[in-house]
Amino acid sequence: METTPQHNPAAVNTPVQDPHYKWVALSNTTIAMFMAMVNESIILISLPAIFNGIHIDPLTSFQYLLWVLMIYGVVTATLLLTCGRLSDMFGRVRLYNIGFAIFTVGSILLFLTPSTGSAGALELIFFRLIQGVGAAFIFSNSAAIITDAFPVDERGKALGINQIAGLSGQFIGLLIGGILAIFNWRYVFLISVPFGVFGTIWSFAKLRETATVKKVAKIDLLGNITFTGGLTLLLIGITYALIPYGNDPMGWRDPFVITTIVIGLFLLAVFPVIESRVKDPMFNMGLFKIRMFVYGNTAGFLSSIARGGVMLLLIILLQGIWLPLHGYSFESTPFWAGVFMLPLTVGFVIFGPFSGWLSDKYGARWISTIGMILIVIAFLILASLPYNFDYPVLGVALFIMGCGNGMFAAPNTTAIMNSVPREDRGVASGMVSTLMNTGFVMSMGMFFTIVVVNLTRDFPPVLATALTTAGAGGLVAAMSAIPPTGMLFAAFLGINPVQSVLTGLAPAVVATVPVQTITTLTGTTWFPTTLAQVFMSSLRFSFYVGAALAAVAALLSALRGPRYVHESNEIKRADLPVTGSAGPENKKQG
Repeated sequence: METTPQHNPAAVNTPVQDPHYKWVALSNTTIAMFMAMVNESIILISLPAIFNGIHIDPLTSFQYLLWVLMIYGVVTATLLLTCGRLSDMFGRVRLYNIGFAIFTVGSILLFLTPSTGSAGALELIFFRLIQGVGAAFIFSNSAAIITDAFPVDERGKALGINQIAGLSGQFIGLLIGGILAIFNWRYVFLISVPFGVFGTIWSFAKLRETATVKKVAKIDLLGNITFTGGLTLLLIGITYALIPYGNDPMGWRDPFVITTIVIGLFLLAVFPVIESRVKDPMFNMGLFKIRMFVYGNTAGFLSSIARGGVMLLLIILLQGIWLPLHGYSFESTPFWAGVFMLPLTVGFVIFGPFSGWLSDKYGARWISTIGMILIVIAFLILASLPYNFDYPVLGVALFIMGCGNGMFAAPNTTAIMNSVPREDRGVASGMVSTLMNTGFVMSMGMFFTIVVVNLTRDFPPVLATALTTAGAGGLVAAMSAIPPTGMLFAAFLGINPVQSVLTGLAPAVVATVPVQTITTLTGTTWFPTTLAQVFMSSLRFSFYVGAALAAVAALLSALRGPRYVHESNEIKRADLPVTGSAGPENKKQG
C-alpha cells in the first residue's frame, strides 16, 4: 500500500517508552468514552422532566423532541471521519484534548440553559450539537490513542476495557437519567461537568503525541464536503421521516425527506470517486483493500443496525406494556426500564475485557463470530416472548445479548485497528465510529417505521373494539384520530397515553363516558393490553430482522481471514532483502 523509508522494528512495536503512559492513555480515554456514551442515552429517560422544566409539552412539540433526541447522534456520525482525518494530520492527542474541552463546554451550557418554551428547546438542541462535536473528536481518537500506546499483544484487552466503558455507559445512562430527573432536570447535564473538567485538564497535562503526524498533507475540502454533506443530508432525511406528514403517519412521502435522502446518497456515491483522484484524500481508499478492515467494519455496521432501533422498541415494550401490567405507574416506567435492562450491561461488562484478552492471544475471527451467533440466539428468544412474559426469560436473553456484544465489539475493533498503517489509525477509528453511529440512526428509522406502519394499519380497529367493549364507544371517533406515534411516544416518555389523549378532548365528549370507565381506561391494564395486540407482531418482526442482520454479521466475521497485524507485517518486510516487492505477507491479506 505504501513504502516506509526507514524500518525500526523496536519502534514499530513499542511506540511509547514510559511503561505507565499506556495506562494513563487508557484511563483518560475510558472516562471520556463513558461520559460521551452516557450522554447519548441519558436524555432518553429524562426527556419528560427536561421538557417539563422548560415548560413544553413533548407530545405537541414533536420536532423539538425528535431533535433533542437525535441531534447528538447525527452530529457525531457525520463528523467522525473528518475528525479522524484531521487528527492524523494535526495530532490525535491534540484534537482529542480539544474535543474533550468542547464536550465539557457543551455540558456546562446544557446545565445553564437559560430560556424556556420554544427558545429553551432550541437552546437545548444547539448545546447538544456543541456537545456532539466534542464527542465526535473523542469517539474518533480514543481507539487510535490506545492503539498507539499499547503493544500488539495487549491492545485487545485495552480496547475491550475502553469499549466496555462506552457501551455500558450507554445503558447506565438510562439509569442515571431516571435517578437525576427525579430531583432536577439540570442535574442530567451537570453530571458530566466534573468528569469533563477533570478529564480535560488531565488529558492536556498527561497525554502526549506518539503517532506520526502528516504535516505535509492538505485538507481535502471536496472530500469533506461530499462525505459530511452527504451523510448529514441522509441522516436529516431519515430523522424527518419519523415526523408525520399531512395525513400520513410518517414523513417518507414528504418532498423534503425524499430530496435530502436522494441528494445525500448521491454525494456519498460521488465521495469514493473523488477520494481516488485527489493527492491527499480525506480517506485512504487503499484501506478497503485490506480484508480485515472491510469485513470487520461491515460486520460492525450490520451489528449496529441490528441492535440500535430494536433496543428502543424493547424499552417501549417495557414502558408501554410490561411494566404497567405489573403494577408500575407510567411515570415510574422510564427508571424501571433502565433497571430491568441491566442484564445487557452485566453481560457486556463480563465478556468485554475477557474477549479482548482472548483476541490478543488467538485473534478476533472466531471470538467475534461466536459473539454475533449469541446475539442471533438472543434475538430469537426475544421474538418468542408473549407480551406478558416472565422476566427471567427476558433477563437471560438480555444477558446473552450482552455477552455476545462483549465478545464481538472489542475483538472486532482491535482487528480493524491492527490491520491499518500507523499513520491511518485516526481515520480508521473515525470510520469504525461513523459506521456504528450511522447504523444506529438508520436502525431507529427502519425499525420505528416498521412499528408505526403496522400500528397505523391495525391499531384503529383494535382500539375501537376495545373502547366499545369497555363501554366508551363515544370516544372511538376522537381517539382513533390520534396518531399512533403520539400514544407510542407518550408511553416511551413515561406519560399515561390515555390520560394525555383525554386531556386534549372536549370536556363534553369526555363527559359522555362514566367515571368508572374513565378510571379503567386510564389505569395500568387497559391500554397496555390493547396496544400489545398490535405492537407485538411488529416487534417480533423487528427481532427477526435483527437476528438476520446479526447472522450476516457473523458470516462476515467468520470470513475475515486469519489474524493480521500491519506492524508485524512491516517488521517482517524490514527483515527481508530489498527486492522491489511488497512481500508475500502483504499480498496475503491486502
